[in-house]
Amino acid sequence: MKKLDSFILKSYLGPLLMTFFIALFILLMQFVWKYIDDLVGKGLEWYVIVKLLLYASSTFVPLALPLAILLSSLMMFGNLGEHYELVTMKAAGISLSRIMRPLIVVSIFISAIAFYFSNTVLPFANLKFLSLLFDVREKKLAFNLKEGMFYDGIEGFVIRVGKKDKDGNTIRDIMVYDHTKRMGNVSLTTAEWGRMELSPDKKFLVFRLFNGTNYEERIDLRSYESTKPFQRTTFKEQYQTFDLSAFQLTRTDENLFKKNYEMQNISQLVFSIDSINNILEDEQKRYQNSYINSLQFFAMLGNSLKQKSTATVTFNPSVIYNFPTDNRFNILETARNAAIAAKQNLVTNNEILANKSKLIRKHQIVYHKKFSFSIACFLLFFIGAPLGAIIRKGGLGMPAVISTLFFILFWVISFVGEKYAIEGEVDPWQGIWFASAVLLPIGIFLTYKATNDASLFDMEAWIRAFQKIYKRDKGL
Repeated sequence: MKKLDSFILKSYLGPLLMTFFIALFILLMQFVWKYIDDLVGKGLEWYVIVKLLLYASSTFVPLALPLAILLSSLMMFGNLGEHYELVTMKAAGISLSRIMRPLIVVSIFISAIAFYFSNTVLPFANLKFLSLLFDVREKKLAFNLKEGMFYDGIEGFVIRVGKKDKDGNTIRDIMVYDHTKRMGNVSLTTAEWGRMELSPDKKFLVFRLFNGTNYEERIDLRSYESTKPFQRTTFKEQYQTFDLSAFQLTRTDENLFKKNYEMQNISQLVFSIDSINNILEDEQKRYQNSYINSLQFFAMLGNSLKQKSTATVTFNPSVIYNFPTDNRFNILETARNAAIAAKQNLVTNNEILANKSKLIRKHQIVYHKKFSFSIACFLLFFIGAPLGAIIRKGGLGMPAVISTLFFILFWVISFVGEKYAIEGEVDPWQGIWFASAVLLPIGIFLTYKATNDASLFDMEAWIRAFQKIYKRDKGL
């Protein structure tokens, strides 16, 4: 039996690793295609891109691993059935449950690793990935000065170069508008030619200009609006320095992202949920008192309402006629403004409380997803393994199609359940665990059929079954 277990494990682990990395690669390419505009043209170092792709790959594991388990188990048992190895084992008296025993142990081990990953590694990967992605998206495009075009990528300056020599550093017919004074086009520098150089620390760009002129409207003099003074200065050689710090990738403090629910483990999520719940209760009480006290009518009747909480308070419109005619309009206008302010305050507070409740649900969703991820890996194995034993087709053809359909079903149910949970239509645990609840009876049914050698996908068996039902109905 040890040789059999070794054979089963070798047949399973190879496809598992292969399908896992293939699924991870496909998801990574989808990420690159989605954010290609934020990555290209910014002069990012190669190690920054590698780190970003590595962190992104870690966040895709919750999608790639269940798909890999489903596809690899279906492929392995499909290969065994297609080459009659599964039939040989059963003929030797080895049941399907005994054949699946080592893989069940491996699935339990993978589920445990998946739980550890989602609770420990995934929050860290989300923190690194989202913080780095935020910095990359905020980074400006790399300095790219083109011939004959005005370039405004450097803050406070607009640069135009008529021609660039083949060496890439020599430039000709240069115009530099200085907007650092925020006064418009009051300062212009022109030069016949020059050279572009970077400072040793690559934080500054230096233009070494030759044979040029500085034009400046003097707006710092008295009565400049009437006299309109103008200054022109020629030079043989001049240096112009531009700050390139905005083009550098600056890292944001990661502590600013740590309070996000996607960057927390189970204990941190529990603490955050309790804290937000306490804040929500305090705000509800404060808003309730503020709403009641904002109405003068309720404020005056506050003591009587407390003493007679069961009494019904009614409003009599004719009470307005007890006041003088000159004061009625002011009284009604004051009451109208008070009602509008109370309504607006109620709407605003209701939105704030709704957002707080939504934030609590998002924390609870992430909490339950850490458990449902590992359970889903285990359940998908019990769908793929018996399904492969039933269809008896190996390779990446039929197994890939069937596993993709099951995984899409699982993902759609999970996505819909999560959306309903976020909006508060169902409880968070119901929305997250609904997909697993759907997969569980399917896995039990397929395992039962495979254990009893049922011809689930045999068209002749289905035709015979329908013929029996037809003959029975005809006889009745």
